This record gives sequence, structure tokens and C-alpha cells, in this order.
Amino acid sequence: MRILVTGASGLLGLNFCLAFADLHQIIGVTNSNMLRDAPFQTVTSDLSSPGSVRRLIFDHHPQLVVHCAAMANVDTCEKQPEQAMRINAEVPGELAAVCIKRNIKLVHISTDAVFDGLRGDYSEEDETNPLSIYAASKLAGEKAVMNNHPQALIARVNFYGFSLTGTRSLAEFFLNRLSSRQPVNGFVDVMFCPMYVIDLAKVLMEMIDKDLSGLYHVVSTEHLSKYSFGIAIAKKFGFDPRLIQPISVMESGLTAKRSPRLDLNVEKLLGEKINLPDQAQGMERFYLDYQAGLPDTINKFAV
Repeated sequence: MRILVTGASGLLGLNFCLAFADLHQIIGVTNSNMLRDAPFQTVTSDLSSPGSVRRLIFDHHPQLVVHCAAMANVDTCEKQPEQAMRINAEVPGELAAVCIKRNIKLVHISTDAVFDGLRGDYSEEDETNPLSIYAASKLAGEKAVMNNHPQALIARVNFYGFSLTGTRSLAEFFLNRLSSRQPVNGFVDVMFCPMYVIDLAKVLMEMIDKDLSGLYHVVSTEHLSKYSFGIAIAKKFGFDPRLIQPISVMESGLTAKRSPRLDLNVEKLLGEKINLPDQAQGMERFYLDYQAGLPDTINKFAV
């Protein structure tokens, strides 16, 4: 299959491309962070430029588009709301409109942050209430995709793994601090269901193979606090868990508001007979890939 992946230098985009480079014809689209000697074709494009989305599709004729590209820094989105809406809402809508005209399957990556997190256990039918510009722009992107390409697959996700810079995921943040014996804060009052990014890539491909469409929650079957997530990393990697300081998100000084409970219900996806990893399974694979040198392998692609 000929697959075009946007955001191919990002955490999910890069790991998705690497996971399937030997099985499919991958075209990875990058923008500010280019890749060197990647084992798949790469092209550079600023998707926010007028006409760039249409040109990209017409030039490369994909059978499937996996849209991972996003303005993902939550606090930066608060400071640049117009840019966030352009990249996270308008671009997905443009991409969906072009894909449906050319009968191209589209997978759009969204976020668990579309909920306010006041109660948790959210299903796909529950009312959304984004608290930040980032979350609002991603929700607008979901709606734009739905309106322009009703057959698209939309996945609300939360994931961790190894990135090009080594600084893109919460797991890397904990690893970097703990490995250098630096104290690090962990939020005890923010719950989430993170999935190891390579597990997520494989689940997404299984959903594609089953030709699923519509909105799905694609996260781990279990939730935990960000503090507990850090403790799990410390214990698995043999670091001192006492370096992790339990604090409230209210003490953090972050610019954008965070949703306290983002444990999502995955019964809809489980009903499709797709196996989802629990926290221990994902952490074990994360650790084994670290031991196998995956961070160094990924870092070599950085320009």
C-alpha cells in the first residue's frame, strides 16, 4: 500500500513510518524537522501554506493518508491561537476534502484533551469541553474531517515513546531527568491512559486493515496518574523513584489549563476484536526497545 504520513518527524509519525517501512511504500512528510537517511521516502511541505495539501496529494497519489502533523505544544498554542487553529483545524479539513474527492482513505489523529476531565471514563458519545486552545483546535479539526470526509477514521490518542530529539514525550522527560539523578515533578491529580507509540502504530494499522471509520478512542485499557507513570518508569529502568516529587498540577505554573481526568472508555474499539495493551505490557516493550538501542537509532535520523 502507498501510504502518505504527515508529521513524519514527530513522535507518532516517525515511529509509524519505521514500523511499516518494510511492508508498505511510505512517504513521510516533514516540515521544520527534516530527516536524514530514513528507510522510507521523505518530502518537505508546509501544510499550512495555501495549496500545499492539494499539491502533496496530487504529486504522490497515496492510497492512504495518516495525518499525524499538528501543533502539539499546549502552551505554545495558548500564545499563538490563530496558528494553532490553522494547523490543527483548517489543514485537516482541507486534507479531508482532497482525500474524499480522490477516494483516499484518511486516518486523522486527535487527542484525549477534547474533554474537560471532570469525571473521566469518557466514551466517544460523551460531550466534549476543551479547556485549552490546543484542545479546542484539535476538536475543530475532528469536526472538519467528519464534515468533509465521513468515511475517515478519527483516533483520539495519548502516547509515549522515543522521538527524534529525545525530548518529545513525557516518558523521555522522566527518563532524561531520572538517568541524570535530577529530581522531577509528577502530577498526582492528572489521570491518563498512555499507550506506547509502537503499540499505537500497530493498533492503528489493524484498524486500517479492518477498514474501520468514524471516531474511536485508541488508548491503553488502564489509566494512571502522571506521578504513577513516572514511578513505573523509575522502577522498570532501575532509577530511584524517590527523585519523583508528587505535586498537584495547580502548583506547576503551566500556561494552559490541563484536564484532570482523561481516562477514556475503549469498549467501542474492543468490540472490534482489537487487542489493546495494558500499562505493564506497554512499559515492558518501551524498556526492551530502550535496551535494544532504539533511541540512538531514531536520533541518527536527525539533521
